[in-house]
Amino acid sequence: MNNSLSRAIYRSLLPIAIVLLLLASLGLTGCSTHRSARDEEAMASDSPSASEQMDYDPWESFNDKTFYFNFNLADHYAIKPAAKVWADVLPVKLRQSLANAFYNLAMPRRFVNKVLQGRLPSAGIELTRFVLNTTVGVAGLFDPASHLGLEKSDADTGETFAVYGVKTGPYLVLPLLPPLDVRDAVGFAADSFMDPLSWFITPLGADFGRAAAQRINERADNMKLYDDVEDTSLDLYAAVRNGYLQRRQKVIRDAILDRDRTWEKISDPFEHHEKSTLGMDAPSE
Repeated sequence: MNNSLSRAIYRSLLPIAIVLLLLASLGLTGCSTHRSARDEEAMASDSPSASEQMDYDPWESFNDKTFYFNFNLADHYAIKPAAKVWADVLPVKLRQSLANAFYNLAMPRRFVNKVLQGRLPSAGIELTRFVLNTTVGVAGLFDPASHLGLEKSDADTGETFAVYGVKTGPYLVLPLLPPLDVRDAVGFAADSFMDPLSWFITPLGADFGRAAAQRINERADNMKLYDDVEDTSLDLYAAVRNGYLQRRQKVIRDAILDRDRTWEKISDPFEHHEKSTLGMDAPSE
């Protein structure tokens, strides 16, 4: 029954993937181009400065206490020891395969949000990656799509809100969750319902379970990096907050630029056709 269902899903997804891959080809040639000065200036004028966002932390007292619990208690006494055991038991290649599977499982979230953001070529690449890695890549444990030049990228509901102009709101630290702001916290909850595991168990349970396994696997792969950050940061809370806000600003800028490039490529042929028609209709002297 499972094999029949898998074959049915594959047959239904493959034509869609082919169509979306054709859409994706619209944007592949432009992915490596540098941003123009006009794009950079437009983004700078539309976005608040990084320093303004980092200073906006009205809930710092609550956040600092939660941060202490997350890093000084949960991480040091639970996640870090579990990650050490995980790293000792599982070889690097197996941990990488698990990371690939986690990424593949999150495809619905990325695909839906890229479509909502108007990033159709990227959405096409997303679905094509999923079909290839789920079939040839054995349920996503391997990543043949990257070897074919279909690189990984990300998208989430908080990012979609930002693309449509929703403001960040205050910075927020919640127990056992990654850094967030209010906008991303709402998006994080919405993303839980797009997790395939949530279709079989509760969205919150699925998200915490997957996030815990993914966090331990990531912690095991980056043990030294985490330790170096803790050792070199005079104010770890501020370092994590500022790093998160800076990364989110960059991710949102890149999403908006990707969307704009997509629609420029779609509109260019129509503009060229209109200019050609006008030139044909012009009276000759």
